[in-house]
Amino acid sequence: MGVGRRVEYMAVDSLPAERDDGNVEYKLRVTGIGGRELEKLASQMKYRLDEGGGEAFYEIGVADDGEIIGLPEEQLYESIDNLRRAASIIGAKLKILRIERGRRGFIAEIHVRYSRDDRYPVFVTIPLLGNVDSGKSSLIGVLTTGVLDDGNGSAMRRVARFLHEVKSGRTSSISTHLLGFDDNGKPVNYELLSPLDEAQIFMKSAKILCFVDLAGHERYLRTTLKGVLGRKPDYAILTVAANAGIVGMAKEHLGVAIALKLPVVIVVTKIDLVDRSKVDETVSDICRLIKMPGVNRIPFIVKSRDDAVVAARTVTSERVTPIFKVSNTTGEGLDLLRFFLDIIPPRLRWDEYVRMPFLMYIDDKFDVKGVGLVVSGLTVQGMVKIGDILQLGPFSDGSLRLVRVKSIHVCRMPVDEAYAGQDVCLAIANVDYDEVEKGMTLAGEGVNVKPVWMFESRITVLHHPTTIRRGYNATIHLHTIREAVEFVDMEREPLRTGDTAYVKLRFKYRPRFVRIGDNFVFREGRTRGIGYITSIL
Repeated sequence: MGVGRRVEYMAVDSLPAERDDGNVEYKLRVTGIGGRELEKLASQMKYRLDEGGGEAFYEIGVADDGEIIGLPEEQLYESIDNLRRAASIIGAKLKILRIERGRRGFIAEIHVRYSRDDRYPVFVTIPLLGNVDSGKSSLIGVLTTGVLDDGNGSAMRRVARFLHEVKSGRTSSISTHLLGFDDNGKPVNYELLSPLDEAQIFMKSAKILCFVDLAGHERYLRTTLKGVLGRKPDYAILTVAANAGIVGMAKEHLGVAIALKLPVVIVVTKIDLVDRSKVDETVSDICRLIKMPGVNRIPFIVKSRDDAVVAARTVTSERVTPIFKVSNTTGEGLDLLRFFLDIIPPRLRWDEYVRMPFLMYIDDKFDVKGVGLVVSGLTVQGMVKIGDILQLGPFSDGSLRLVRVKSIHVCRMPVDEAYAGQDVCLAIANVDYDEVEKGMTLAGEGVNVKPVWMFESRITVLHHPTTIRRGYNATIHLHTIREAVEFVDMEREPLRTGDTAYVKLRFKYRPRFVRIGDNFVFREGRTRGIGYITSIL
């Protein structure tokens, strides 16, 4: 049996003790089982998979208390074979990530994922943040098509949404692009006639990465915030160009991700344009930034597949920030990043939201010939079926209207129903195109869509050049809502950079549907702040 180098992760004497919850399972050995024992193992595996949103990790040769022991080679492979048998019972497949030496034998780390048979793919949503010209769109273009950039922006042009973006080479809008993996972790895009065909990716993938391409220029910050807050991302990727370093909006985008408690993966791009000393300098600057108070995360430079496995296992903790170094032109480092993306687990457990009443915030609207009004957005909770009657609103006068769902599309595929966590397009009747605005709510029976004019929140001022007092106006970003608010009351006055306080905010022009606990970002000029709603007034 070929055994790879012994990495630091396996060089320790023990791991943290196994938890009853979560998607990680320790097994000292799985030998000599059959019948009811195999069924029990399959049930346990299903629990771990459901805890991980369809993916789980198994550590073979490790005791429940985390002690790394190891197994003889024969017992190790018998254990892996029994896990494979259990996986087949529940419609899952496993992949050996690595085999290392323990104190008394070998340890194996196994990745398990539900297969595509009769199931929706596992979805992971990742917005890409970073300064303008840091290579966000190019990275997405290369990852989703498998074709390297020519050094003149060809990869960016493949995923650009508008002609002016192609001409300028800069993204100014929000667009989503899918990277699918099959049961064996192989990208499905690269085998398609059109690598960006969302319907084919959806049909053939066991797991789908939904990349949200966002603008990096400061003038498009409101668009970037909408792209992040209008979804519920699992992670965020921050791109940093090796030839430029941490400049422009990079720190601000990192601050937004930290404030929203998103695990962050940093990808250093354009490493082919500078020598290694400059790349190392950029990485050192990133490490210093990551360790600073207020960020307080552990940088982890990924150099091998073993490192990528460790990064995938630990990034969900929000304490570890993996750092990758890639070139979209030469392809260096891209295979390692792809491997990491294949095994990174979903962070959000959407199955807990499916049983709740349907709720969606409208992100965009379309007037489709022969169909009529179509609205799109993230299914925040619940499920929706064709023919369902939904509440739409609030309108500017605070009223609601009942509308009927005529058809549903997910990833450009017609479906009969859609579930929490999916980006959907709904064709709806009983309302005109001009009556609908982005940020409005579609809700099922059981949701009290109360129009809200004023609410109390706890805010933190991230940056303000002077002071904030009563009567101050700012723009709030919450879900897909972008609305002007006025500070009508404050716990203390004035507020300056770094201050945290309870404030009462009032929508200036129209009511919206918001809920206690909703997170938001507010801005005005150079002012930036974050907050969450504590009560509805």
